[in-house]
Amino acid sequence: MRSYPILATAAVAALLAGCSSGSGGGDSTPPSTSSSTAAATTTTTLQTHTAEPGATGVSPNGVTTAVGEPAQSTEDEYFQACHAAKVWMQQRGGDQKAQFEPYLESLQKSDSAGPGTFGTPWSKLPAARQSAVIVAADAAADDLCG
Repeated sequence: MRSYPILATAAVAALLAGCSSGSGGGDSTPPSTSSSTAAATTTTTLQTHTAEPGATGVSPNGVTTAVGEPAQSTEDEYFQACHAAKVWMQQRGGDQKAQFEPYLESLQKSDSAGPGTFGTPWSKLPAARQSAVIVAADAAADDLCG
């Protein structure tokens, strides 16, 4: 199986960008202010779409939005899950990014099997497969299905 660690790669890139933004020069207030702003932004982004290894990120509405496992899916499964999410989001209209959590909620509440969950109900998916569903839904929200 081929895994798509898109979020992990984005998280590492964001962390590296945050680490390299401060010069560590003699100025105390301006660099530390911009460094803490970058760190706060990175933390918010990471909490939204990733979880610590073995942990699960749950929204205030009770929707699982992050799973702390590397995503595992084949290329074909990823495309089908992303496409299913994109179609669902487009049918609802409006901003696709705003449809990310409602889409995941629909998968988790109905617990039906379909292309968005690799033909397996959400509750039956192992953590790495749930992570892959979330990666595909995130890509669909960003219109990156390919």
